Order: sequence, then C-alpha cells, then structure tokens
Amino acid sequence: MPLKNSETRYGSAAMALHWIMALGFIGMVVLGVYMHELPNTDPSKFTLFQWHKSVGLTLLLLVALRLLWRALNTVPPLPTGLKPYERFLAHLTHRWLYAAFFLMPLTGWTMVSASPYNIPTMVYGLFEWPHIPFVASAANKEGIMDIAKEAHEIVALLAVLALLLHIGAAVKHHFILKDDVLRRMLPQWKNKG
Repeated sequence: MPLKNSETRYGSAAMALHWIMALGFIGMVVLGVYMHELPNTDPSKFTLFQWHKSVGLTLLLLVALRLLWRALNTVPPLPTGLKPYERFLAHLTHRWLYAAFFLMPLTGWTMVSASPYNIPTMVYGLFEWPHIPFVASAANKEGIMDIAKEAHEIVALLAVLALLLHIGAAVKHHFILKDDVLRRMLPQWKNKG
C-alpha cells in the first residue's frame, strides 16, 4: 500500500494516523468518564490522570502531524452525488474533529496548569511537561480552572456527537449508498491464491 494519498484513496500514513487518532479519542473519552466517576481516594486515580494527560499530549502531536500530512498530500474528493447540506456537514464534521483534537489537550493543559494542587504532568513517566506559565501564576487560577474544565467537557461532548455523525455517514456510504467512501480509508487486502 502506498504511503501517500492518491486521487481515489488515502495512503497508509493517512490511514494509520486516522485510525490511531480515532481509537485514541474513543479511549480518552471512556477513560475521562471513568476517571471522573472515581472517588478522589481511589489510589489508581492519579495514575489514570497521568496516562490521560500523556495520551492527550500524544494526540495533540498526532493531529498536528496529520494536518501537515494532509496539507502536503492529495485529498480524495467527496463523492460528486452529495447534496449541498451533506457536503456542508461532511466539511463541518471534519473541521470540528480536527479543532477538538487541538482544543481537548489545550483545555486539559490549562486545567492542570491552573490546578491548586500543582501536580506535574509526567509524560509516560519519562519527563515532566511544564505548566502554562501565565496560567500557573495567574491570580484567579480557580476561575481559570473552572472555565477550562467546562470547556474541556463541552468540547468532548460536541466531539463525541461529531464522531457519531462521522461514523453514521461512513456506515451510510458503505451499506446504503455502496460507494467507496469508507473503503478508501481502509487497507486493501490482497487475496493471495
């Protein structure tokens, strides 16, 4: 499978980034909800938060890499038979998902930086990720943390809705319209025999 995209299919780099980010996002949402429900006295909560922050920073890096790759490659066009509202929704959903991949880690980073606990972020236990200096030294850290937390949750909810729309559209294209929209983001399996 070619590394780069073509006029009709995504290449292996775009596919890998797409599926890694999709699984990462779903895992982050599940982990985030689970962590939120844990009591503060649960000893695993600290470790789970560190993993959540580490994966969030990784996804931030991956979305930047994905957008760079997208800018440097051909992007297969949407099917020509789409209605104007479907084309609009497809573009809006993709743009929102990209924005959410930036906003989620940035609001999380802001929350951590404004936290009165001043707990460092240890990226996969390997190195410390710094707090945002102007947030960490702000006079109204509690207010900043509350706003960042609310934004983090709203962005996550809207991203989940966009993801459901994205998945629903892929399923519709594959099973109802029977076009190649989903197949062009899946590896081609060659039949040996």
